[in-house]
Amino acid sequence: MDALVLAAKGITHHIAPLDLVTRGGLDVVALMVLVGWLYRRRPSAPAMPLVLAALNIGLFAAMSTISAGKFPAGVGFGLFGILSLVRLRSAAFTLRDVAYTFVTLVIALCTGLPQRGSWLVITLDAVVLLAVLLVDDPRAYQPPTRTVRLTLDRIYDDPSLIAQDVAFRFGRAPLSVEVDEVDYVRETTRVSAHYPAGAQDAVPAEPGPVQDAGPREQVTLA
Repeated sequence: MDALVLAAKGITHHIAPLDLVTRGGLDVVALMVLVGWLYRRRPSAPAMPLVLAALNIGLFAAMSTISAGKFPAGVGFGLFGILSLVRLRSAAFTLRDVAYTFVTLVIALCTGLPQRGSWLVITLDAVVLLAVLLVDDPRAYQPPTRTVRLTLDRIYDDPSLIAQDVAFRFGRAPLSVEVDEVDYVRETTRVSAHYPAGAQDAVPAEPGPVQDAGPREQVTLA
């Protein structure tokens, strides 16, 4: 369809190609700084850069489409309703990943609205990126861990004995142990043991025969 016809219908009346290209360039630059530099300062989930880039570009396109003309309010709510279906459900995603996801969406919102002064968009993006740079200190990085969940066939009077028992069953002391549940009826204790993740510090294999006469614990990797 001819561009003049679209403009007459109010679809391209509120957007200019130069403005779209300028905002798109600012969005890409801010995304490269956020994902290509700030986020990669620490080891993270390999799929997260793709997730952040997809969310940013997708929201920028949605904002540009909504603000390009006279769309009904239901169209805008429908587009953002689709975006609301996105969830970070994997255990590999941390609170840091969620924070970067939120910043990615904010940058897309700032650059996705048309007819805004370039100085305003640049200032807002710079403020957000500077805040991330100052707050997310790589020196506070903690090595990734792997969680092993166990159901132990006893109740412990002294919580310090739990780590010793887990170390005895696996042959390696965990970094930390958290008690998830104590069942006094079944006389079991559910715990989460954290071990270093990595090739040289892999999670121990399933424990061998134990001297206890009771049932063996259930082991699942998270």
